[in-house]
Amino acid sequence: MALLYGIHAVEEALKSDPSRIERICVQRGQRNSRIQQLVDASREKHIQISFEDKSWLDRKAEGQKHQGILCHISEIPSLSVEDLITQAGSPGLMLVLDGIEDPHNLGAILRSAEVSGADGVILPQRRSAGVSATVVKSSAGAASHVKVARAGNTVSAIELLKDNGYWILGLASEAGTPLWEADLSVPIALVLGNEGSGLHRLVKERCDFLFSIPVRGRISSHNVSVAAGISLYEVVRQRTSSKAGDSSAKE
Repeated sequence: MALLYGIHAVEEALKSDPSRIERICVQRGQRNSRIQQLVDASREKHIQISFEDKSWLDRKAEGQKHQGILCHISEIPSLSVEDLITQAGSPGLMLVLDGIEDPHNLGAILRSAEVSGADGVILPQRRSAGVSATVVKSSAGAASHVKVARAGNTVSAIELLKDNGYWILGLASEAGTPLWEADLSVPIALVLGNEGSGLHRLVKERCDFLFSIPVRGRISSHNVSVAAGISLYEVVRQRTSSKAGDSSAKE
């Protein structure tokens, strides 16, 4: 069972899938109107509520800012890669994360995936952060909306995506092709690697193309969560421009 803390995270959980909430814990004596609204909504949905001392919430949140509210929630269910592909829109957009270990980075990536309309995110079973309470908090609740698949083998997941018509684009700082020169209007899977070591060799070899995000400063690359946001926005930009061009051609 996971623990979510903070007004926004609990609010998103109530909106997205209240059936997964086991109990909501509220700081005794608080006078926050937003928390009161969450309490009222929880009562309407017949969700168990308890009122606890601030020190109790502090211990549960392990020093994180809980804002006077937290909730126990069943772990976010993961799908199979096949399920993600079946449920994807057209053209498909997937994220494959090759060993993202920092939960704050993973949360930020899930948030970018959600706001850009990605069909799903594929995580490896091992050597990867899981969708923990810290990840959900870092995602500002977006983790409750993003479809996530756990793959036993990242290379096999990539091959399955290829078999279903996806082009595999890996982010590598040494790649000579800038992101915006890649055609992102087709079904694609963006592959991002570990914060320190980047893409594993076998994963890199399975990519159809490697691209980079050019930098102008002295640091050689962006943080992986920032790189994910930039990459996803470029997908949205190209596909929006493509739709606008199609509409103009028909007039």
